[in-house]
Amino acid sequence: MEQISDIAMWALPAIIAITLHEAAHGWAAWRLGDDTAWRLGRVTFNPLRHIDPLGTVLLPAFLILAHAPFLFGWAKPVPVAFHRLRDPRWGMVAVALAGPATNLFLALVSALLLHAAEFVPGAAGDWIGGALVRSVMVNVVLAVFNMLPIPPLDGGRVLVGVLPRRLAIRFARVERYGMPLMIGLVFLLPFVALQFGYVINPLAAILTKPVEMLFHGIALVTGQD
Repeated sequence: MEQISDIAMWALPAIIAITLHEAAHGWAAWRLGDDTAWRLGRVTFNPLRHIDPLGTVLLPAFLILAHAPFLFGWAKPVPVAFHRLRDPRWGMVAVALAGPATNLFLALVSALLLHAAEFVPGAAGDWIGGALVRSVMVNVVLAVFNMLPIPPLDGGRVLVGVLPRRLAIRFARVERYGMPLMIGLVFLLPFVALQFGYVINPLAAILTKPVEMLFHGIALVTGQD
């Protein structure tokens, strides 16, 4: 029972964070001229429309049960026809930023709600408080991770949008290698290094400092520090 509660304490914030992240992409694209995601029913708060069984459910659950030092996962990408946006170049940047911006907003709201959780008595208050702390962590990590400048991550799309056209076209070609590269950084390289007795986690090395800075910044702004 305690293990189920622990999984739920992580899973609920993660599902909400991923769902609203993807819905924000679709909503931004719809408002900027492309209704592809809207027509496919992806501009919705229904998590079932965004969940990828492996990336959203099985992998995060495995990492939680294995007490991994990080939580990693993904949802079904929201389809966006960037050429249909009123301003394709800057529209791509706005659509890309909508997801991480939503995660930062959720982190702020979760931190503020911690003040209210203190008034909930007993075990329920402890569980709600724990879930809200995890919500801040999950949303901050998602925001920072997605802003890495690697297509198809949001940071990669932002970089494509702001680079000069010739460089942008070349950089956009990296997208086909983006996901294998991320899997290599997150799983393959650490696993291979461990076989030789080394602990190497390049993703943690990249994310730790900005995640800590954002986490402490949110705590300061919301009066939790």
